[in-house]
Amino acid sequence: MNDIKKVFQIIEKNRDEMIAMQKELTEVPAIAPQNGGDGEWGKSQILMKWIDKCGITNVERINAIDERVSSGRRPNIIVTIPGISNEKTFWIMTHLDVVPPGDIKLWDSDPFKVVEQNGCLIGRGVEDNQQSLIASLFAVTSILRTGLVPNCTVKLLFVADEETGSEYGIKYLLDNYKLFREKDVFLVPDSGNEDGNMIEIAEKGLLWLQFRTIGRQCHASMPDHGINAFVAASDLVLQLYKLNEEYGIKNPIFDPPVSTFSPTKKEANVPNVNTIPGDDIFYLDCRILPSIDLDEVLARIQTITHEVAKKYGTQIAFTVIQRASSPPTPADTSIVQSLKQAINRIYNVEGKEMGIGGGTVAAPLRKKGYDTVVWSKIDETAHAPNEYCVINNMIGDCKVMADIMLNI
Repeated sequence: MNDIKKVFQIIEKNRDEMIAMQKELTEVPAIAPQNGGDGEWGKSQILMKWIDKCGITNVERINAIDERVSSGRRPNIIVTIPGISNEKTFWIMTHLDVVPPGDIKLWDSDPFKVVEQNGCLIGRGVEDNQQSLIASLFAVTSILRTGLVPNCTVKLLFVADEETGSEYGIKYLLDNYKLFREKDVFLVPDSGNEDGNMIEIAEKGLLWLQFRTIGRQCHASMPDHGINAFVAASDLVLQLYKLNEEYGIKNPIFDPPVSTFSPTKKEANVPNVNTIPGDDIFYLDCRILPSIDLDEVLARIQTITHEVAKKYGTQIAFTVIQRASSPPTPADTSIVQSLKQAINRIYNVEGKEMGIGGGTVAAPLRKKGYDTVVWSKIDETAHAPNEYCVINNMIGDCKVMADIMLNI
């Protein structure tokens, strides 16, 4: 029997322990203070108990100060397993925090008491992100129990605050500590699909913009006495919508494969029908391919806005509500290729490099130049009522992680 099969056997034998860990972690809600919770400290204590139980001693804690929670701290934990080579480190980053359960009436059971049913574990956080958190811990544990050594140094990073912006998690670590080296590679198992073949290597750039048009209010029976801000704003919406054609280049790894410019939210202007509005506000959601410079897009939007304002004699200003961008991870990098080989061996599927329109916690790492992939095999029940984890996915993902550790 080869070494990897021995590791896989141990992983299978750890099934009951992994389920028990799911149950313990779920019972301690790790909800951010802005969502009415007390942070991740209690849950981190449970995790530390399991790390100790697994016989791992090389553990570092980095706490971000947050006076909004009773502990005053938001925990970030690093587990290190030395490898044959220390030239680079293979990191697996998972998060401790969960979102609130939402409307309790939509749940069939207590969100914070795991129910095992039909090969699944039901509870808040079991998929997002405990499935991967537990899989990563038992991957290194199973390797250590065989006496094997990973090909390169392996570090497990358990972070706080992923669900609410990562200011006390990965962004805090990147801004305040030099934990990572140039050649380090990252697996962020915080998204995926049911087939397990989606390897997310890129994200579209994000722009959320607010547009405010100032005209002159008047009675609707005498519209020439005013300047209709709603009309000018409506024309602006149509002109901005043409950006979908203007920036029509395609990248097939994304779905849709193009940049998108979508008018979304519209705020109320006047409360009555017979008044010409002198003030109007709407929003634009832009998802832009990584090859397109966001500053270039903003400059183009500024030109369009100026032209419409001049046409109607209004004032129009726009404000950037949110902006984010990160470079893609090259498809030929070691972490992508090792992951593709591992999921083929474990799940018998061909991994496909893909990009997404939404943002993930991988973006801060990519912005710093680190090769990072987002992957897991999940049914995508995160944040939903009756969130569940497929137990076999937890076991399978654990094998994938162990495979990478021994082969990257």
